[in-house]
Amino acid sequence: MRAYQILPGANIDALQCIDYPDRELAPFEVRIRVHAVSLNYRDLMVASGNYLVTVDDPIIPCSDGAGEVLAVGPGVTRVQVGDRVAGSFFPHWIDGMTSADKIRHALGGDIDGMLAEEVVLHEEALAKIPASLSFVEASTMPCAGVTAWNAIFVSSNQVKPGDTVLLLGTGGVSVLGMQIAKAAGLRTIITSSSDDKLQRARDLGAHHTINYQTVPEWHEEVLALTQGRGANVVLEVGGKGTVNRSVSAASMGGTIAIIGGVSGFGGEVNPASLLASAKRMVGIFVGSRGMLEDVMRFAEVTGLKPVIDRVFPFGQAQEAYRYMESGSHFGKVVIDVTK
Repeated sequence: MRAYQILPGANIDALQCIDYPDRELAPFEVRIRVHAVSLNYRDLMVASGNYLVTVDDPIIPCSDGAGEVLAVGPGVTRVQVGDRVAGSFFPHWIDGMTSADKIRHALGGDIDGMLAEEVVLHEEALAKIPASLSFVEASTMPCAGVTAWNAIFVSSNQVKPGDTVLLLGTGGVSVLGMQIAKAAGLRTIITSSSDDKLQRARDLGAHHTINYQTVPEWHEEVLALTQGRGANVVLEVGGKGTVNRSVSAASMGGTIAIIGGVSGFGGEVNPASLLASAKRMVGIFVGSRGMLEDVMRFAEVTGLKPVIDRVFPFGQAQEAYRYMESGSHFGKVVIDVTK
C-alpha cells in the first residue's frame, strides 16, 4: 500500500509518497482502509519543524483520518470488519482528565499518522462514525472537532444556550467551533480580515461578524455587541498578537481557551486583567476519544455538517498542504485517499 512520509522540519517539499510494507495484526489491533484525511495547522507545524515534539526519522503525517475496518486482530471486540471509524488524535487518551501518560503519543506527530491508504491502530483508539457523516466530513472531527468541543463544553466554565462564544479567524477549528456553538443554541461572534469569509460565516448562521483589519480594536466591538458583558468563551488561536484583546473581550467569569498561536506564542498578559473579573485562561490540547465520540453523537443528533473548503486527491497531498499554508481556506481542507 502507499503512504506519505515526511521528516519533521524538512518542509512540504519533503513530503513524498512511498510503498509501505504491510504487517501482521497484533492482538487488539485493527487495519483500516483510509478514505479521507483532513489537514490541520498542526500538520504545517510538523512539516516546518515547529511542533511541540520532534522525531529523528520520517513519519506518516496527519492526525485526522476516517475509513473502513478491513481486518481485526486477535481479541478485538470494539469494532468489526465493515465498521466506519475515525482515529483518535491521542491513541492513549480514552477519557477523563489529561495526563502525561495519556498524551505520550499523538498521531502524525511523534508516531505514524493517517495519510496512507491503510493504517493499523489499536481498537481503543477508534471511534465509530455516525451514518449522518461522510468519510470526508468525519475526517475533520478528531482534531478540529474535538478541540472546539473541548474548548466550549469541557474546559470552559459551564455554558448554556444564549451564552456567547467568540471565535478568532475562519480556519478549521474556528468555523467548526462556530457551527457546533450555533447548533447548541449559543450566540456566535467570529472575526476575519476577509469580508467574503465573514459573509460566508453569516450564511452559516453566525450572529455577528467583525473584520479585524477595519476594526483593529475588535475586543471593544465584542463588548458593544454583548451590551458590555463580553463573550463567555473565547477560542484564542492568534497567539501573542491577539491574546490581550481576547482577555478584554471575555466576560466576567469567562474562559479564554488557548488553542493555537498563529502569530507565535508569548506576549505579556497582566494577571490583574484576569483576577479583576475572575476570568480564566486554559490551554486546549485537542482531547480524548470520549470527546470524539461526544462530538460525533452531537453531529448526528443536530445534523451538523462540517464545512469543507476543498478536497484534493491523494496524489496531490503537497498541493493540499500548500493550499492550507496559503490561508485562503474557509473551513477544512481534506485529502480524498480513494482518488
